[in-house]
Amino acid sequence: MLSKSFNLTINKKIKSFKKVIEVDPDKSISIRSFLLGAISYNISSVKNVLESEDVFSTINCLKNLGVLIKKQKPKNYLIYGKGLGSLFAKKNTTLNFGNSGTLARLLIGILSTTPDIEVKIKGDNSLNKRSMEKLISLMSNFGATFLPKNKFFFPLKLHSTKLPIGITYEAGVSAQLKSAVIFAGLNSYGNTEIREKEKSRDHTENLLKKNSQAIKIVDGKERKIKIFGKSYLNPVNINVPGDPSSAAFFSALTLLNKGSSIKIKNVGLNPTRIGFYKILKSRGAKIRFVNLKKKNNEISGDILVFNSKIKPIRASKKYYVNSTDEYPILFIIAALTQGISIFEGIKDLANKESNRIKEMQKILFQIGIKTVSSKDKLKIYGKKLFDASNKKINVSKLGDHRICMSSFILAILTGAKTNIKNFETVFTSSPSFLKIMKSLGAKFEIQK
Repeated sequence: MLSKSFNLTINKKIKSFKKVIEVDPDKSISIRSFLLGAISYNISSVKNVLESEDVFSTINCLKNLGVLIKKQKPKNYLIYGKGLGSLFAKKNTTLNFGNSGTLARLLIGILSTTPDIEVKIKGDNSLNKRSMEKLISLMSNFGATFLPKNKFFFPLKLHSTKLPIGITYEAGVSAQLKSAVIFAGLNSYGNTEIREKEKSRDHTENLLKKNSQAIKIVDGKERKIKIFGKSYLNPVNINVPGDPSSAAFFSALTLLNKGSSIKIKNVGLNPTRIGFYKILKSRGAKIRFVNLKKKNNEISGDILVFNSKIKPIRASKKYYVNSTDEYPILFIIAALTQGISIFEGIKDLANKESNRIKEMQKILFQIGIKTVSSKDKLKIYGKKLFDASNKKINVSKLGDHRICMSSFILAILTGAKTNIKNFETVFTSSPSFLKIMKSLGAKFEIQK
């Protein structure tokens, strides 16, 4: 894995391919498995872990909180948990979340209700620019305090509450905030109740289902999640499936690349993670899920994708919650599909690793694609896949892995002369991205 800063240049189109690949393990499940293992009793085993920058940040933070973690072999780890409330921090401990918003929100959830925690918390330059106001407000309801007061950006100092009491939370689209509340509720007195009108990513709940005394879920018009505080937590034992968000980029490339087809093996197909595929299948994309299986409350299988003629995309607000991470690459598909595509309910994209609406608009503008945006809506005036070898695309230093990967796909499909700065940020979620792209025939140059 390249870890030092480097830029990437692309100036050649990709040819058609017919390939079988495997993508990197799921980042969301990898991070959650480590965190839950750290506060469970006895030894947790997590296999096929995503060995990326975000996961290494998770491991380092937990080690700084007194957790013993042993690597058995590549991608396989043991976590020696001592139960709820067992994490501790030495004086003047600083936790660095790196680029991971997932790690930041979930671990702060755990620490907010863990006794006697006083730590400095920070991220990299990108994460430090992302507002944590909603998270801070929620954890303050549990009794945690953050200093300086009324500051919502890292670095901060976190003081845990001395008497955590369960809360009631009306959840929005963010699965990370929901998970933070779940983790905080586990070590609180009494019960914590979460109500969801739209079911968001549920990996945390799936991992906890083994601990039936800690969680109860009632599905109806409104989904209710009840967390029973101070419960005994059984260890985690999981084999992490492939990441559907990583798979989306290779799927998009295949759909748009004439004569191409691909089989992506052993991908997580949790219903809360496949909104990307539902959107595209509704617009004529030839996509199939095969060899389905269920283990540890998670569905996985193989994805078959074929080059397809796609209608302009219509993605209403209801799709956003289950396809959040894939919207940048959906914008690329829309740009290379004839007609007007419309995306609604997307305002939260402005507070990701970058403002993903504005940044994707900048990139599409460089190859002559018209876009019109409001706070919560984006129209893309797409063109049939075209040659853009006379165009140039420059992607500035953003620290946003999904913008970088989306730009890469746009470049190899259109032939636009493209320079992407700080491409190493892709390794936060997909360390094998370039290796897989090379196996599909993509041409690029690395400039350190």
